Amino acid sequence: MTSDDVLLRRACAADARPAADVWLRSYAAALPTVRCAHGEADVRDWFSRVLVPEYETWVAVTENSVVGLLVLNGRELKQLYLEPEWHGRGLGDRFIFLAKQQQPEGLTLWTFQVNGPARRFYERHGFVEVERTDGQRNDEREPDVRYVWQPQT
Repeated sequence: MTSDDVLLRRACAADARPAADVWLRSYAAALPTVRCAHGEADVRDWFSRVLVPEYETWVAVTENSVVGLLVLNGRELKQLYLEPEWHGRGLGDRFIFLAKQQQPEGLTLWTFQVNGPARRFYERHGFVEVERTDGQRNDEREPDVRYVWQPQT
């Protein structure tokens, strides 16, 4: 199955749990050295109470399974996570294209400094590093980096 066979759609309440599970698996695979600041139950609760109902949350669905998620809060790209086996198959590219369509004036995001693959991915999509911190402002206390994408004028 290719990423073209995957449906991208707005998340509904029933997607909160499977999207949270994708987030948990992806986080564990991509960031093994970064402490997850919240337990699994708290993450699932956050998805069902906050992310899905209050933010612009999109899911990637194949055969009734959620395999990825994108969360936007205005111009901020809050979350982009894929099932680990979907990395490198074009699904992340589709989510970035969608985010840029939804926010054509520009986007900003944070990622951890240790997440080299994510940083390369965002840079490949035109995001530019604009700030680094020591991580004291995030829940994980992990050094992070802020990226900005501005459309070509």
